[in-house]
Amino acid sequence: MSAFKRTMHILYVTLFALVSMQVSAQEQRPGYGPSINIAAAKKIAAGVIAECQGNKWNVAVAIVDTHGSLVYFERIEDTQTASMDIAILKAKAAATYRRATRVFADVIAKSGPAVMTLPGAIASPGGVPIFVGGKIIGAVGVSGVTGDQDEQCAKAGVAAM
Repeated sequence: MSAFKRTMHILYVTLFALVSMQVSAQEQRPGYGPSINIAAAKKIAAGVIAECQGNKWNVAVAIVDTHGSLVYFERIEDTQTASMDIAILKAKAAATYRRATRVFADVIAKSGPAVMTLPGAIASPGGVPIFVGGKIIGAVGVSGVTGDQDEQCAKAGVAAM
């Protein structure tokens, strides 16, 4: 193994350990439950849309299953085009990493941008896991306004379930 490859390997192992310690210190990851169904996904999306329309925010909302696969998608008219993909990516990150996407932003703020080398990590609030009986059944992702506003809408959607 070349010196460069050894150095890169050590860097990746160190980075992974650092991120794992930081993230696990913030929360204990719950297990996965059965994936969300379309009826529950529609209720969550309706709660997101109601919260956002009440604030006159144009957003896209995506609900994914435990594997990060899209179950339901909706957007408010005149939502910026980029938000459609971002909402899906936020939901997928929240489901597959079993934590809110805000956690990635917080880790970056404390430790620097190294966490962004993790595949599928989205360091913008608005991706929120969906829990039933203490298990993750999927996640919701919202994009279109600020990260804090996206997260507010995502949480309102989960509360509407």
